[in-house]
Amino acid sequence: MPLNPSQTRQLLETLAHLPNKKLGQNFLIDGNIVRKSLELAELKPGQAVVEIGPGLGTLTRALLENGQPVWAVERDPTLADYLNRELVPHQPKLHLTHGDCLDFPTAQLPEAEAVAGYQVVANLPYAVSTPWMDALLAGPLPERMVLMLQKEAGDRYTAAHGTKNFGAISIFLQAAYSVEGRHLVSGACFHPAPKVDSLLLRLDRKKDAARFDQVTRECIRRIFTQRRKQLGSLCRKEDSPSLLQWFESLLEEGYPATARPEDIPGAAWTRLKI
Repeated sequence: MPLNPSQTRQLLETLAHLPNKKLGQNFLIDGNIVRKSLELAELKPGQAVVEIGPGLGTLTRALLENGQPVWAVERDPTLADYLNRELVPHQPKLHLTHGDCLDFPTAQLPEAEAVAGYQVVANLPYAVSTPWMDALLAGPLPERMVLMLQKEAGDRYTAAHGTKNFGAISIFLQAAYSVEGRHLVSGACFHPAPKVDSLLLRLDRKKDAARFDQVTRECIRRIFTQRRKQLGSLCRKEDSPSLLQWFESLLEEGYPATARPEDIPGAAWTRLKI
């Protein structure tokens, strides 16, 4: 069972640890959300799980009790020390990395485990959810992700083209994953309670998952930093023959010359190769 609010506060006081707003530390205190996360994951026996920001180990314990080997990465030194002292010695299936999830997006999961098929089940620290996702998509793709994250970030992940939330991360993620579950979670499920709502998302890897090479990814990011400008002028500014050729193909398909980046659906972006 997860720590209740009073137990969470007591443990944090014992550790002399104040939740770090900069690191997006909001500790889950609702057991129903933990159970829902495991239910959505539909984990296979022995399937490896990557967890980002285990914190006090509430979700970690539930995953281990479910029999999963867990690779976790924790940046906060106080929390990493706590887990190394109280959990790691008693849990041979727990592999904890003290470090930044942007440096270790899969928590040093061995290549063999990644190839066999792994999942990410995590309450993502709000401050790093989008850059972490960007880093994850550049490496070995998990079969499934069950993520708790700030609603604003979740809206960007799942945004449809033609909307203000549609951007580079929407394109990269939706090229490889489909949204199979989306549940609104109140701030009251956390300590301290964030001022914004959260989302619990299930993302399943597509059979025809598409990937973008680094050069193309960087080009798309640059284009979306000027999203209110017309796509044609942005493509000409890049001075890339392949990009201009791609834009000409859009015009031939009937897209207007005045189209902005957000007007182009993700499937069209996956045809872009710089």
